[in-house]
Amino acid sequence: MSLSHFDPLANLRLFEDAFSRLLNEPQTNRPWSPSVDIYETENELVLKADLPEVESKDIDVRVENQTLTIAGQRKFEKQDSVKGYHRIERSYGTFVRSFAVPNTFDTDHIGAAFKNGVLSVTLPKKEAAKPRQIKVEATA
Repeated sequence: MSLSHFDPLANLRLFEDAFSRLLNEPQTNRPWSPSVDIYETENELVLKADLPEVESKDIDVRVENQTLTIAGQRKFEKQDSVKGYHRIERSYGTFVRSFAVPNTFDTDHIGAAFKNGVLSVTLPKKEAAKPRQIKVEATA
């Protein structure tokens, strides 16, 4: 019968090495999801997505079956002047976000604009969904 040495921290060190590699190597396949704000005004629904360092040609906005989908890609561009990265925490690669759109919004007249790294998507309300005031008549 032989005795062997048991190292209780071996699995922890293995996890730590894998985690360090994940953070320190550029990962173009690491999924990421841009932050999105959605708000409603009297006449429209507005969605704003933070897409820093994404080019407008790499953004795709679609509406199908009352689902709004925003997809795109942020590319990792290695610079020749950089000798080595100490840390890479921002995610790169493709992203997809989908949102259910209530049928009170007109998906045929959707608008999209991209400025300063922020994508703004606007969906106007259908006329039937807009608030309107009803005049109350006094009866005698």
